[in-house]
Amino acid sequence: MQENKFFDYVIQVHDSVHEINEHAWNELLALQKKPTPFMQHAYLRAMQESQAASPQTGWRLQIIAVWQETPSGQRLCAVCPLYLKGNSYGEYVFDWAWAEAYQRHGLSYYPKAVIAVPFTPVPGSRLLAVDAHARHALAKAVIEFAQKHGLSSVHLLFGDEDDDLQACMEAGMMLRHTVQFHWHNSNYFDFDDFLSRLSQEKRKKIKQERRKVKDAGVHFRVLRGTEIKSSDWEFFYKCYERTYLEHGNKPYLSREFFNLMQSDMPGNWLLFIALREDHPIACSLLGLETSKSTSDAGGIAYGRYWGALERVDCLHFEACYYQPIEWCIAHGFIRFEGGAQGEHKMARALLPVQTSSAHWLAHPGFSEAVARFLAQEGQGVEAYLQDLNLRTPLRQA
Repeated sequence: MQENKFFDYVIQVHDSVHEINEHAWNELLALQKKPTPFMQHAYLRAMQESQAASPQTGWRLQIIAVWQETPSGQRLCAVCPLYLKGNSYGEYVFDWAWAEAYQRHGLSYYPKAVIAVPFTPVPGSRLLAVDAHARHALAKAVIEFAQKHGLSSVHLLFGDEDDDLQACMEAGMMLRHTVQFHWHNSNYFDFDDFLSRLSQEKRKKIKQERRKVKDAGVHFRVLRGTEIKSSDWEFFYKCYERTYLEHGNKPYLSREFFNLMQSDMPGNWLLFIALREDHPIACSLLGLETSKSTSDAGGIAYGRYWGALERVDCLHFEACYYQPIEWCIAHGFIRFEGGAQGEHKMARALLPVQTSSAHWLAHPGFSEAVARFLAQEGQGVEAYLQDLNLRTPLRQA
């Protein structure tokens, strides 16, 4: 553990999430505007314990913590997970071209610092803090950490559009924007009410796709939280692993990681299992962020993983979009996020939204060049969003 002073705070760098009290961490997370289950202490701990995110896979964890001395002892005021990366895999905000440019000029781009949830392109709070002052101190501490250790750059990925990015800009970081596709619940009564709000073309297409799955004899079993038994998790992982292997890759996450999800975070998962003749053939897994009240109303669902052992026409759309949307309507969830990229999701009424990251480069020349690139790219993203919004699947008044 390393320590230094910043204003009236003490900055500490920890090598393990175990060095931060879980209750203190999650209390800070609950204070944020955009908490997600993927920033919970248990989720990051599972990444570390299962070695999914480890030095061997290119993710060396450094917890940056901001503490304040009080009469009763140290108080955790701000914290974030920072990873020293030896590559750019599993980030979903692509900077390979920046790394190649460094290499062409005889400079080392790696290691770099990344503030993110490994393999999880879900927007949300990254700089957990009690207030703006502590968050600013945390952002400054991250830059000082990078300078002290000679890192090429710092990248905060999929941060909160307000608090995180404001603190990053004050610390001298540059913003970069990308596009994702999210479904929003406009107080629909049921799935038919949702369909009625779409254009005739899109409504007809969705009905045809759902009919193909039904005509193939496929139905679904929906399991939430502790209803998902070990045998269900085992089936899910079989499907999940198969999907990666079919694309020629090993899965990022191990069976051990999902064992930890089952034991430590069961309430944050929703599983759709597709069955034909009562035989499971496919599934999709969603993460859940519920409201602070006991009611589901206001919750958010995150599409995460999918896999199939048999091929059925349109089954992917049913398992990954239509079943989750129908479930969200029934349970009062306000949003369903479909994951990174994918313009095809608009045909399923997932609409474009801007997501953002923040970047700092140590080399002045490259920093200026990247700033010019981001200005041009930002104009392109803005034009792309405008074009997408003109092609909305929603029925026009």
